[in-house]
Amino acid sequence: MNQVKTVLLMIVLTVILVALGGMIGGRNGAGIAFAVAFVMNLVSYWFCDRIVLAMYRAREVSEAEAPELYAIVGTLAQRASIPMPRVYIIENDSPNAFATGRNPEHAVVAVTTGILRILGREELEGVLGHELSHVKHRDILISTIAATLAGAITMLANWARFSLFFGRDDDEGGGSIVSVILFSIIAAFAAMLIQLAISRSREYLADEGGAHLAGNPMYLANALRRLQAGVAYQPMVDANPSTAHMFIVNPFAARGVLALFSTHPPMEERIRRLEEMAHRR
Repeated sequence: MNQVKTVLLMIVLTVILVALGGMIGGRNGAGIAFAVAFVMNLVSYWFCDRIVLAMYRAREVSEAEAPELYAIVGTLAQRASIPMPRVYIIENDSPNAFATGRNPEHAVVAVTTGILRILGREELEGVLGHELSHVKHRDILISTIAATLAGAITMLANWARFSLFFGRDDDEGGGSIVSVILFSIIAAFAAMLIQLAISRSREYLADEGGAHLAGNPMYLANALRRLQAGVAYQPMVDANPSTAHMFIVNPFAARGVLALFSTHPPMEERIRRLEEMAHRR
């Protein structure tokens, strides 16, 4: 179901891009915006692992340095039928983890010292199963495509607002200035919401996949409870907002209205779905 939802949301993003491009400058406008966004996100996609690991000063560890962590990742990678990813540790008291890499052959799993401190082996298996599910389903690629489409829409929306000040040739086609401005604002906001919805759908899918890899949905459900409390007590204050979607839980512990714009689904709903999976076993 989440796979279908992702595809439908991608289609909606594409329709918005084409419609907005047609209103502003026809196919050329949409094509240029897409090309610029594509190049920007291609660089991010290709070098995402190096960028984010350097950002958090992550340190690669060997099997000798972290034997239990290595053993868990290795076992889960075998179950997922993917190559053994590189393993990194981040010196940070906030409990969290993420996976990155442009494909399973170049995957990286990173955990904070905080998560290693508060989780037991079974809970850690649930968390790492979630991350390896992201790797298996190539979620970095999917999020990059979504970011490219949303980025192109945002660029077109900005160009539309600039056209109000610099004038526009009515012979170019498309709608009036007022209609373009209004639609561009709505389109940019809709693109942001759709991108967030895609991210949330992938999180649900990774929860489900991680539960299967770990062998028991309650491993991850219990881990999420601990992580929610841990991040609320010790948020990752130095985290970069652009990387928040990569972590298994939101590093900023968003609450209230801000939670509506979170890249992560509500924690209560994630845990409820995992508990339902456990009851069906």
